[in-house]
Amino acid sequence: MSAQVWPHIPHEQLIKEEEDSLAAELEWLLEALQDALPSLKSGLEECLALITPQEPGTTLALSTHRSETIKGVVTRVGTRIVKGDIQIRLPSLPAPRSLPSYPLRISSPLPLPQLSALLTFLNQALDIIDISTWTGDPKNGPFISGQLRLLGDIINEAQAIMKGGEEVVGGKWWEDDFNGDETDLNMPLYPSLSPHITLTPSSLLLTVRTLVPSPAASAPGTNGTSTPSSTSGPSLTGLSLRTRLTQILAPTPAPTHDEADRTFLYRGGEVKVRDKVRVEAQDPSLMAVGAKLSAVGREVEAWRGKMAIVMGEEI
Repeated sequence: MSAQVWPHIPHEQLIKEEEDSLAAELEWLLEALQDALPSLKSGLEECLALITPQEPGTTLALSTHRSETIKGVVTRVGTRIVKGDIQIRLPSLPAPRSLPSYPLRISSPLPLPQLSALLTFLNQALDIIDISTWTGDPKNGPFISGQLRLLGDIINEAQAIMKGGEEVVGGKWWEDDFNGDETDLNMPLYPSLSPHITLTPSSLLLTVRTLVPSPAASAPGTNGTSTPSSTSGPSLTGLSLRTRLTQILAPTPAPTHDEADRTFLYRGGEVKVRDKVRVEAQDPSLMAVGAKLSAVGREVEAWRGKMAIVMGEEI
């Protein structure tokens, strides 16, 4: 089934009428987009406000489900953890004498690289909206289409940052172990202890690992990072006589976590993860940022689709 114009008009005139119609539709679409940009900007500014440093910050509880393995609190102000008091109980982590658990206390600001990167992406997105509104030509279809594409890509990267994982900034614990800076703590870390704080879409994630030197391998490792077998092990000295005897005499159960078969290059040597415990602290601000960012992303994608249809572009 087809539609025809009546009375019949020449093909060249029909093409011109179609082009004029698309031009008028594009002009209307660009004007409508200018009306929608303030709403997009408002949503991004709300996200920015939720992770901008504001005293007294947000205090979050850390507690493993139905166990006393990890108990404590941390306080987040903007993109940093400013203080924390965490108690850890693991078979491979001996508690100091006269204490029931190992204390991990954060006394100086601890940066969260993922939140810093998210802050950068949000500022870049706001700059793009300002350029589309004031600096560039708001009636130039190709220019606005390019700005929308760039805005969508930045929002996608911001959402990927919030999802976490090893591929995002700050995701590799063997490189970013408490940023490698023990001055953030009020006491030196136990030699085999590796705590790491990162993000999930709606919470802070604390992962506590205890490490052991990796046995000499006959071939370069392929897990975590590729490391030659000749690399010397990290310094895990400082164990008490009681701890050494316990490790020698007590049977060591086989690790059951997801990193049991991996080898990592950590502080200059190859290590394996003996124990691993994860605990999440739900953060209302991060939950709100994730929801608002998703809403802005969907709206930007919708505008990109409309522009692509009118301009004959691929999304």
